[in-house]
Amino acid sequence: MPPGSPRPPLDPLTTGAVGLAVVAVSSSAPLIAYAAAPALAIAFWRNLLAVAVLSPFSLARRRAEFRRLAVGAGRREGLFCVLSGVALAGHFATWVPSAKLTSVAAATALVATQPVWQGLIARAQGRRLPPVVWIGIAVAVGGAVIATGADAGISGRAVVGDLLAVTGGMFAAVYTAFGERARASISTTTYTTICYGICALILLVICLVGGVRMTGFDGRTWLAILALVAGAQLLGHSMFNYALQKIPATTVSVLILLEAPGAALLGWAWLGQLPRPYALLGMALLLVGVVVVVLGGARAGRRTTPPTALPADPAPLEG
Repeated sequence: MPPGSPRPPLDPLTTGAVGLAVVAVSSSAPLIAYAAAPALAIAFWRNLLAVAVLSPFSLARRRAEFRRLAVGAGRREGLFCVLSGVALAGHFATWVPSAKLTSVAAATALVATQPVWQGLIARAQGRRLPPVVWIGIAVAVGGAVIATGADAGISGRAVVGDLLAVTGGMFAAVYTAFGERARASISTTTYTTICYGICALILLVICLVGGVRMTGFDGRTWLAILALVAGAQLLGHSMFNYALQKIPATTVSVLILLEAPGAALLGWAWLGQLPRPYALLGMALLLVGVVVVVLGGARAGRRTTPPTALPADPAPLEG
């Protein structure tokens, strides 16, 4: 979205889409940990199958848009779609393995550092984030860490998983940044088809080069992968991508933090990974941080003029 351009007003449909997305992505880490398949293979299949679902609709209804992105005036937006797909591949290639190397709670909490990187990207783009937004980000991230009991890991395997989760948060911020730029003028279906397609292609190359087993899984693993496609991918990532047209990327990144307590609870219910006793305190702080960012950013947007206003400019994705 060009600097200074007004963002369409928030509506009940967008609000509902974000709520649905948060619930859907909360199932991501528990399903990844549950599936008896290599992490990179899981990441590849969830993106490829999502493209298989989206392609018939997008190609049938958005052919003119695809042509404009490829050879017309929309090549800049097309480039943003491709770069977003590359960043998404980096996110999945780091965060998905982390959910198998460390606990579901730790992986989800550490990838939740995404808003910090999102804020730094926005600042590097010359956008001044109001102090209240930084305070909200700090409170939300701190709450996510407390709620999920993230720690430095008690083994070399867990430490690697923790580092991969943080790296996944960095890639998610870049993915969301490019996604916001692309979604300024591109439909959700077209954007997600291109983005997921590029991501799947890159992950396929990584799997083939690395000799990752990609088939021969048992029935419950395929069911888990299908659940990831339907939930975290199509109802999660895609709904967040839809919301980027009306909600700033920094705000979306903080809203994604709400998956942290959901994932911790599902990890407890499905995998017996019991959250720490003070998890409720962390969840409360997380919610407070989200409210501070959303309300503080909206108030700053009303008081300042673009391009310094938080909601208007292009800004810098889970699960």
